Amino acid sequence: MDLLGASALFVIGLLAGLINTLAGGGSLLTLPALMAFGLPAVEANATNRVAVLLQSGTAGLRYRQAGALPPGLGGWLMLPLILGALLGVWLSIDLDEVLFRRIIGGVMVVMLLVILARPKRWIEGRDGPPPAYVVWSAPLIFFGLGMYGGFLQAGIGVFLLAGIVWATDEDLVRSNALKVVLVGIYTVPALLFYAWFDLLAWGPGLVMGLGGVVGAVLGAQSSLRFGATFLRWVLVVVVAVSATKLLGLW
Repeated sequence: MDLLGASALFVIGLLAGLINTLAGGGSLLTLPALMAFGLPAVEANATNRVAVLLQSGTAGLRYRQAGALPPGLGGWLMLPLILGALLGVWLSIDLDEVLFRRIIGGVMVVMLLVILARPKRWIEGRDGPPPAYVVWSAPLIFFGLGMYGGFLQAGIGVFLLAGIVWATDEDLVRSNALKVVLVGIYTVPALLFYAWFDLLAWGPGLVMGLGGVVGAVLGAQSSLRFGATFLRWVLVVVVAVSATKLLGLW
Protein backbone atom coordinates (compact mmCIF):
# COMPACT_ATOMS: atom_id res chain seq x y z
CA MET A 1 0.00 0.00 0.00
CA ASP A 2 1.59 3.30 -1.10
CA LEU A 3 1.18 6.65 0.66
CA LEU A 4 -1.35 7.97 -1.86
CA GLY A 5 -3.55 4.88 -1.54
CA ALA A 6 -3.36 4.96 2.25
CA SER A 7 -4.25 8.67 2.30
CA ALA A 8 -7.26 8.08 0.06
CA LEU A 9 -8.51 5.25 2.28
CA PHE A 10 -8.02 7.40 5.38
CA VAL A 11 -10.03 10.31 3.94
CA ILE A 12 -12.82 8.02 2.72
CA GLY A 13 -12.87 6.37 6.13
CA LEU A 14 -13.16 9.78 7.79
CA LEU A 15 -16.14 10.75 5.61
CA ALA A 16 -17.78 7.37 6.19
CA GLY A 17 -17.25 7.60 9.94
CA LEU A 18 -18.86 11.05 9.97
CA ILE A 19 -21.84 9.89 7.89
CA ASN A 20 -22.32 6.64 9.83
CA THR A 21 -22.24 8.41 13.17
CA LEU A 22 -24.74 11.05 12.08
CA ALA A 23 -27.12 8.70 10.25
CA GLY A 24 -25.78 5.76 8.24
CA GLY A 25 -24.84 4.82 4.70
CA GLY A 26 -21.10 5.44 4.91
CA SER A 27 -20.43 1.98 3.54
CA LEU A 28 -21.73 3.22 0.19
CA LEU A 29 -18.40 5.08 0.09
CA THR A 30 -16.11 2.51 1.69
CA LEU A 31 -17.22 -0.61 -0.19
CA PRO A 32 -16.51 0.82 -3.69
CA ALA A 33 -13.23 2.28 -2.38
CA LEU A 34 -12.04 -1.07 -1.07
CA MET A 35 -13.01 -2.79 -4.33
CA ALA A 36 -11.18 -0.07 -6.30
CA PHE A 37 -8.19 -0.84 -4.09
CA GLY A 38 -8.25 -4.36 -5.56
CA LEU A 39 -10.28 -6.35 -3.05
CA PRO A 40 -12.94 -8.79 -4.32
CA ALA A 41 -16.51 -7.87 -3.31
CA VAL A 42 -16.70 -10.47 -0.52
CA GLU A 43 -13.37 -9.38 0.95
CA ALA A 44 -14.31 -5.70 0.69
CA ASN A 45 -17.61 -6.41 2.46
CA ALA A 46 -15.72 -8.21 5.22
CA THR A 47 -12.85 -5.72 5.56
CA ASN A 48 -15.28 -2.81 5.79
CA ARG A 49 -16.34 -4.14 9.21
CA VAL A 50 -12.91 -3.33 10.67
CA ALA A 51 -13.55 0.37 10.11
CA VAL A 52 -17.17 0.04 11.26
CA LEU A 53 -16.10 -1.46 14.58
CA LEU A 54 -13.48 1.23 15.25
CA GLN A 55 -15.77 4.13 14.40
CA SER A 56 -18.74 2.66 16.31
CA GLY A 57 -16.65 2.09 19.42
CA THR A 58 -15.27 5.63 19.26
CA ALA A 59 -18.67 7.26 18.79
CA GLY A 60 -20.21 5.08 21.49
CA LEU A 61 -17.59 6.20 24.01
CA ARG A 62 -18.16 9.85 23.11
CA TYR A 63 -21.93 9.51 23.56
CA ARG A 64 -21.38 7.71 26.86
CA GLN A 65 -19.15 10.52 28.13
CA ALA A 66 -21.88 13.01 27.21
CA GLY A 67 -24.57 10.97 29.01
CA ALA A 68 -26.53 10.52 25.76
CA LEU A 69 -26.85 6.73 25.87
CA PRO A 70 -30.25 5.35 26.95
CA PRO A 71 -30.17 3.15 30.08
CA GLY A 72 -29.96 -0.57 29.42
CA LEU A 73 -28.39 -0.08 25.96
CA GLY A 74 -31.35 -1.72 24.24
CA GLY A 75 -30.56 -5.09 25.79
CA TRP A 76 -33.88 -6.62 24.76
CA LEU A 77 -33.07 -5.81 21.12
CA MET A 78 -29.43 -6.90 21.21
CA LEU A 79 -29.80 -10.69 21.07
CA PRO A 80 -32.08 -10.85 17.99
CA LEU A 81 -29.84 -8.28 16.30
CA ILE A 82 -26.71 -10.40 16.88
CA LEU A 83 -28.41 -13.64 15.81
CA GLY A 84 -29.68 -11.98 12.65
CA ALA A 85 -26.21 -10.58 11.94
CA LEU A 86 -24.63 -14.03 12.17
CA LEU A 87 -27.14 -15.38 9.65
CA GLY A 88 -26.53 -12.38 7.38
CA VAL A 89 -22.76 -12.85 7.49
CA TRP A 90 -23.18 -16.49 6.47
CA LEU A 91 -25.51 -15.53 3.60
CA SER A 92 -23.16 -12.78 2.43
CA ILE A 93 -20.72 -15.31 1.00
CA ASP A 94 -22.91 -16.26 -1.98
CA LEU A 95 -26.26 -14.35 -2.01
CA ASP A 96 -27.20 -12.10 -4.95
CA GLU A 97 -25.95 -8.73 -3.72
CA VAL A 98 -27.37 -6.70 -6.63
CA LEU A 99 -30.95 -7.90 -6.09
CA PHE A 100 -30.69 -7.33 -2.36
CA ARG A 101 -29.43 -3.76 -2.87
CA ARG A 102 -32.36 -2.97 -5.19
CA ILE A 103 -34.88 -4.22 -2.65
CA ILE A 104 -33.31 -2.19 0.16
CA GLY A 105 -33.20 0.89 -2.06
CA GLY A 106 -36.96 0.63 -2.59
CA VAL A 107 -37.56 0.30 1.14
CA MET A 108 -35.43 3.41 1.72
CA VAL A 109 -37.67 5.43 -0.60
CA VAL A 110 -40.65 4.52 1.58
CA MET A 111 -38.65 5.41 4.71
CA LEU A 112 -37.82 8.83 3.25
CA LEU A 113 -41.53 9.57 2.85
CA VAL A 114 -42.16 8.55 6.47
CA ILE A 115 -39.35 10.76 7.77
CA LEU A 116 -40.66 13.75 5.83
CA ALA A 117 -44.29 13.11 6.80
CA ARG A 118 -43.80 12.77 10.59
CA PRO A 119 -41.01 15.16 11.65
CA LYS A 120 -42.20 15.56 15.25
CA ARG A 121 -42.05 11.82 15.93
CA TRP A 122 -38.37 11.69 14.89
CA ILE A 123 -37.31 14.84 16.71
CA GLU A 124 -39.13 14.46 20.03
CA GLY A 125 -39.53 10.70 20.38
CA ARG A 126 -42.67 8.74 21.23
CA ASP A 127 -45.17 10.30 23.63
CA GLY A 128 -45.20 7.57 26.28
CA PRO A 129 -43.97 3.97 26.22
CA PRO A 130 -44.34 1.91 23.01
CA PRO A 131 -47.60 -0.06 22.63
CA ALA A 132 -47.71 -3.82 23.20
CA TYR A 133 -47.63 -4.74 19.51
CA VAL A 134 -44.35 -2.83 19.11
CA VAL A 135 -42.77 -4.54 22.11
CA TRP A 136 -43.70 -8.02 20.85
CA SER A 137 -42.78 -7.47 17.21
CA ALA A 138 -39.54 -5.51 17.76
CA PRO A 139 -37.32 -8.60 18.31
CA LEU A 140 -38.39 -10.01 14.94
CA ILE A 141 -37.79 -6.66 13.24
CA PHE A 142 -34.36 -6.38 14.81
CA PHE A 143 -33.50 -9.94 13.77
CA GLY A 144 -34.20 -8.85 10.19
CA LEU A 145 -32.14 -5.70 10.64
CA GLY A 146 -29.27 -7.75 12.00
CA MET A 147 -29.48 -10.10 9.03
CA TYR A 148 -29.22 -7.20 6.60
CA GLY A 149 -26.38 -5.61 8.56
CA GLY A 150 -24.48 -8.88 8.65
CA PHE A 151 -25.04 -9.37 4.93
CA LEU A 152 -24.14 -5.99 3.47
CA GLN A 153 -23.72 -3.29 6.17
CA ALA A 154 -24.39 -0.46 3.67
CA GLY A 155 -27.31 1.58 4.95
CA ILE A 156 -27.88 -0.47 8.11
CA GLY A 157 -27.38 2.60 10.31
CA VAL A 158 -30.39 4.29 8.71
CA PHE A 159 -32.61 1.22 9.17
CA LEU A 160 -31.40 0.57 12.69
CA LEU A 161 -31.97 4.20 13.68
CA ALA A 162 -35.52 4.01 12.29
CA GLY A 163 -36.09 0.76 14.18
CA ILE A 164 -34.95 2.26 17.49
CA VAL A 165 -37.13 5.36 17.04
CA TRP A 166 -40.08 3.07 16.27
CA ALA A 167 -39.47 0.58 19.09
CA THR A 168 -38.58 2.95 21.95
CA ASP A 169 -39.58 6.32 23.40
CA GLU A 170 -36.17 7.89 22.83
CA ASP A 171 -35.60 11.04 20.77
CA LEU A 172 -33.43 11.05 17.67
CA VAL A 173 -30.15 12.00 19.37
CA ARG A 174 -30.36 9.26 22.02
CA SER A 175 -31.61 6.76 19.44
CA ASN A 176 -28.63 7.63 17.28
CA ALA A 177 -26.28 7.08 20.22
CA LEU A 178 -27.83 3.67 20.85
CA LYS A 179 -27.57 2.85 17.15
CA VAL A 180 -23.79 3.22 17.02
CA VAL A 181 -23.39 1.03 20.11
CA LEU A 182 -25.59 -1.74 18.70
CA VAL A 183 -23.75 -1.64 15.37
CA GLY A 184 -20.45 -2.01 17.20
CA ILE A 185 -21.72 -4.95 19.25
CA TYR A 186 -23.04 -7.03 16.37
CA THR A 187 -19.95 -6.21 14.28
CA VAL A 188 -17.73 -8.17 16.71
CA PRO A 189 -19.14 -11.65 15.89
CA ALA A 190 -19.30 -10.69 12.21
CA LEU A 191 -15.58 -9.86 12.24
CA LEU A 192 -14.76 -13.11 14.00
CA PHE A 193 -16.67 -15.03 11.34
CA TYR A 194 -14.84 -13.29 8.50
CA ALA A 195 -11.48 -13.72 10.26
CA TRP A 196 -12.16 -17.47 10.58
CA PHE A 197 -12.58 -17.67 6.80
CA ASP A 198 -9.53 -15.43 6.23
CA LEU A 199 -11.50 -12.75 4.36
CA LEU A 200 -10.09 -9.68 6.12
CA ALA A 201 -7.49 -7.39 4.54
CA TRP A 202 -6.19 -5.90 7.77
CA GLY A 203 -3.96 -3.18 6.27
CA PRO A 204 -6.63 -1.32 4.27
CA GLY A 205 -9.21 -2.01 6.97
CA LEU A 206 -7.12 -0.46 9.74
CA VAL A 207 -6.13 2.59 7.68
CA MET A 208 -9.75 3.22 6.78
CA GLY A 209 -10.68 2.56 10.40
CA LEU A 210 -8.31 5.24 11.67
CA GLY A 211 -10.03 7.73 9.39
CA GLY A 212 -13.35 6.44 10.67
CA VAL A 213 -12.29 7.17 14.25
CA VAL A 214 -11.70 10.82 13.37
CA GLY A 215 -15.00 10.99 11.50
CA ALA A 216 -16.85 9.37 14.40
CA VAL A 217 -15.56 11.97 16.87
CA LEU A 218 -16.66 14.79 14.54
CA GLY A 219 -20.04 13.15 13.93
CA ALA A 220 -20.81 12.51 17.59
CA GLN A 221 -19.81 16.04 18.54
CA SER A 222 -21.98 17.51 15.77
CA SER A 223 -25.07 15.52 16.74
CA LEU A 224 -24.68 16.46 20.41
CA ARG A 225 -24.17 20.12 19.62
CA PHE A 226 -26.84 20.68 16.96
CA GLY A 227 -29.53 18.30 18.22
CA ALA A 228 -32.39 16.28 16.77
CA THR A 229 -33.60 18.72 14.09
CA PHE A 230 -30.14 18.81 12.54
CA LEU A 231 -29.91 15.02 12.69
CA ARG A 232 -33.28 14.63 10.97
CA TRP A 233 -32.20 16.71 7.99
CA VAL A 234 -28.91 14.83 7.76
CA LEU A 235 -30.97 11.63 7.79
CA VAL A 236 -33.23 12.92 4.99
CA VAL A 237 -30.22 13.68 2.78
CA VAL A 238 -28.45 10.39 3.57
CA VAL A 239 -31.59 8.30 2.92
CA ALA A 240 -32.26 10.07 -0.39
CA VAL A 241 -28.67 9.61 -1.59
CA SER A 242 -28.48 6.00 -0.35
CA ALA A 243 -31.79 5.02 -1.94
CA THR A 244 -30.84 6.37 -5.36
CA LYS A 245 -27.43 4.69 -5.14
CA LEU A 246 -28.86 1.30 -4.13
CA LEU A 247 -31.44 1.53 -6.91
CA GLY A 248 -28.61 2.07 -9.41
CA LEU A 249 -29.60 5.60 -10.42
CA TRP A 250 -26.01 6.81 -10.21
